[in-house]
Amino acid sequence: MPPRDDAVDALLSASRALVGLAARSLASVDEVTLPQFRALVVLEVAGSLTVGELAERLAIHPSTATRLCDRLVAKDLIRRFERSGDRRGVDIALAGPGRRLVEEVTERRRRDLAAIAGRMSESELRQAISALTAFAQAAGETPEASHFGWPDPPPSEPGAGGRK
Repeated sequence: MPPRDDAVDALLSASRALVGLAARSLASVDEVTLPQFRALVVLEVAGSLTVGELAERLAIHPSTATRLCDRLVAKDLIRRFERSGDRRGVDIALAGPGRRLVEEVTERRRRDLAAIAGRMSESELRQAISALTAFAQAAGETPEASHFGWPDPPPSEPGAGGRK
């Protein structure tokens, strides 16, 4: 059965509000673009990755990921280091300023979301929680998803390190 038009319209409206909130949370951060921020969040969750692994998780071409990482290294938001036991392998991970930037933007988003939730009645909040939980599950989000919306990789996955 196809979804009702009013349901799709409501989801489009909510997605516009959430995208706007996400864009505003980055607006005061001159240092990064949205794609660069996505990379920082993936690295925050994973711990460390190769550039190829990052490209795969972001669904971008490896050469695009290399250029993105070059820019983030130049901004001192990520660092490159030799993979333990393999001088040819290079991993990337968040540098301190990158971690602080992710925390700052995430906290701004949490404050904005809390302000919006504060304008809703208790009944509306219960309904929103139920509806958004169902939507996230239908979209493939898992209960163990991090506070950034990306599930932590299983420990057997290369580069898996969990959040630090």
